[in-house]
Amino acid sequence: MTVAQPGACINWFVFSLVAWILRAWGRRLPKTRRNFLIGAACVIYVFFLVSHVGRVLPERRESRKAAETELPGISLDDPMLYDTEVPRHALLSNGTMTLKPNVVYITLRSKRIKPANIRGTVKPKRRKKQVPSVQQRNLPNGLQNFDSRETKSMAKRQQRSEGAADSQTWKQGAKPKLADPKDQWKSTDRGSNIRIYSESAPPWFSKEDIETMHLLADGRIARIMQAPFHHGGLILFESDRDPLVNSSLAQGPRRASACQGKCARVKRPLDTSEVFAFHLDRILGLNRTLPSVSRRFQFVQDGHPCPVVFWDSSLYPTDDNLQSSVRLNWGSYQHLLRQKCWQNGKVPKSEWNCTDIHHYEWSKLALFDFLLQVYNRLDRHCCGFKPRKEDACMQQGLKLKCDRQDQINLTHIIQRRHNPRHLVFIDNKGFFDRSEDNLDFKLLEGIKEFPESAISIMKSQHLREKLLQSLFLDRVYWDSQGGRQGIEKLIDVIERRAKILLTYINAHGVKVLPMKN
Repeated sequence: MTVAQPGACINWFVFSLVAWILRAWGRRLPKTRRNFLIGAACVIYVFFLVSHVGRVLPERRESRKAAETELPGISLDDPMLYDTEVPRHALLSNGTMTLKPNVVYITLRSKRIKPANIRGTVKPKRRKKQVPSVQQRNLPNGLQNFDSRETKSMAKRQQRSEGAADSQTWKQGAKPKLADPKDQWKSTDRGSNIRIYSESAPPWFSKEDIETMHLLADGRIARIMQAPFHHGGLILFESDRDPLVNSSLAQGPRRASACQGKCARVKRPLDTSEVFAFHLDRILGLNRTLPSVSRRFQFVQDGHPCPVVFWDSSLYPTDDNLQSSVRLNWGSYQHLLRQKCWQNGKVPKSEWNCTDIHHYEWSKLALFDFLLQVYNRLDRHCCGFKPRKEDACMQQGLKLKCDRQDQINLTHIIQRRHNPRHLVFIDNKGFFDRSEDNLDFKLLEGIKEFPESAISIMKSQHLREKLLQSLFLDRVYWDSQGGRQGIEKLIDVIERRAKILLTYINAHGVKVLPMKN
């Protein structure tokens, strides 16, 4: 005998009660009795319904608790876990349904367990990445591909004594060998501040230039004295009987009071632009400056690098105040440019009032001074640009005298006694921080020709490469300017001024002529 389910009993009772009410309705019972029977039927139905719901709710609560214990951390009260439609497999055979949540199982990665440190295992060696040293990074383009082993050997040789490191050549792909003393200028001592990583120096330097640079950078100082006609000290090197001294330099009445042997002027650390000017002069093919290098001295401002300029006793200025061998003012200088003295081998007439200086020398001087913005020769009173407070013309009050420009004297116009046709550029302090809209174009006034060799180099797009290769020779100057990055900034200024000068030449119809030295 099967036991009837509670839901079936309730349905049977409701159907029988409704049937009885319909029969009573058919007998036309009084209205009060009919209302009583309908209310009693509703109360009985609600009672059975509440009793049935009271049994179902505890069962659901027990099933939820069981599910929570099986899946901790997931709440089953979330309505998003249930389907909106009841699938068929959720209905039991008796018509009831069971709600099964759509549980999403999330698999978490377990922490990786490190393997046990087994003895006897050999870890593979990691090959270190070859990072170029600071010195190699600062090398110009053509010098960055040297073997690292050669670099290490170079450092070891540099730490040795000076005697063991003499006459060593560092050559790529070959073992160092002793150099012939006659060809010593082609090699570079690793302890020297002048470094040459090839068999020969750059072609724009002469043999005498390289010898003088080695002397200025590494020569032993024998004596220090005051330099005549110039501000700053004068140092005498130990090899005062060196055969490199030109015999013509020993002539002149003031030879004994100047320097006996090979000497150099030590200038202020603020004048380091003279080193750049020397290299620029040689690259442009002008060859009018004296050799100059950077060197450190313990007795000069705590060892800061100073420019050391070779002393040439043949430069004899006749005017101590203007430091010039020829006395000229701006008006007479413009007159000489119009007369073109000594051009094409023509002897000037006496009424032209020409000097011994060749006409082409003024073109070379103007080009050189414009690129470096050296104003203390042709524009001593700063009449062609807006000076700053720290400029010498402002400190000396010379700017106020620009209303009489023709009477302004030129300074630092120097010749050699044995070569009066050519000029020698001294005190070449350049200014790299002057803006392009404040350049001194007065330096170019009256110039109608420029040297072809210098203009061709500026047009060839190789000026930067040559300057990098040349300035790299001076180790102290290269490092004091911040390596290659600092040198590149200086070259940027010169390249922009060179473009402005080329534009000026095209706009004013200036001729470009071959000018022999």
